[in-house]
Amino acid sequence: MFVSYKNTKIHYSEHGKGPAVVLLHGFLENSTMWNSTIEFLSKRYRVIAVDLLGHGLTENYGYVHTMEEMAEAVQEVLCFLKVRKSYFIGHSMGGYVALAFAELYPDNVKGLGLMNSTSRADTPLKKQGREKAIELVKNNHTSFIRNSIPMLFRSKNRKIFREEINEVKREALKTSKQGIIAALEGMKIRNDREVLLHFGPYPKLMILGEKDPVLKLDDLLDQISGTNSTVVRFSEGHMSHIENKQEFLEAIGDFLKKN
Repeated sequence: MFVSYKNTKIHYSEHGKGPAVVLLHGFLENSTMWNSTIEFLSKRYRVIAVDLLGHGLTENYGYVHTMEEMAEAVQEVLCFLKVRKSYFIGHSMGGYVALAFAELYPDNVKGLGLMNSTSRADTPLKKQGREKAIELVKNNHTSFIRNSIPMLFRSKNRKIFREEINEVKREALKTSKQGIIAALEGMKIRNDREVLLHFGPYPKLMILGEKDPVLKLDDLLDQISGTNSTVVRFSEGHMSHIENKQEFLEAIGDFLKKN
């Protein structure tokens, strides 16, 4: 199903009945990453999964897709569905979008879950990494995708989850060069939103991978120090929905049930 945001087609799916839960995928992913989560949650909740700008079946909007624009596109979907208050679960980049949404529309947030994500802006070093990635994408975006996906997993899991990694690659390869670059540009300039973890008036969940090759555990623990966030730590990498699948589903289910 589609809605229009600034003359751009936004794709989403909707399953089940009950309190609304919005699922936001990460960079190079799309809403299919949530298939198991949707199956699990839709027995009790109204689950809405959105393809973010330039990903999945959603069109590109521009040469930069800011986190705010992605959040506005999500709000367009929710307005169309007449959903006012939702829980949000965001993986990696989807967490950045969930935070941007919470800043733009605080009254519409029932609960906020960040999965393998961070509330902090890119460091200067991380911004340099985005610039290098953009150059790699311009030269050969398929090679960039094939090399990037396995690096999201804990090193020992790259063999264990070979089939799953190939599936993630297949979905990622559907992402256009423009969509990849626009997301990298948007992530590079995103605002620091750590304040929302401290003062956001809704329940918060932080899912961490102790061997996450993308995010530093100490940095994430520092962000949530002194907050009332629920913290769930897994032993594996950046792809908790694959590397810690059952525990991940249980963690999401518990968070929603309690809040």
